[in-house]
Amino acid sequence: MDRRKAGGASIFALCIAGFFTYAYLLMLSEWSPIVLQLSVLMIAGGILGVIAWIGYVMATTRPSPASISDE
Repeated sequence: MDRRKAGGASIFALCIAGFFTYAYLLMLSEWSPIVLQLSVLMIAGGILGVIAWIGYVMATTRPSPASISDE
């Protein structure tokens, strides 16, 4: 197996293991409330981070010459 296939197989296996670990922590452990809170926090942070990045790019990008002549 070449390096690329081995890397892909290991990523696949780690993702499956990560899913089962997350499912265990969320469903069967006493850490369930904090795991759920951290999951929602990471999702909200990711979405708001992408929106903030879009706003930053819009605020700091110089207008192209074509868009200046259209105004």
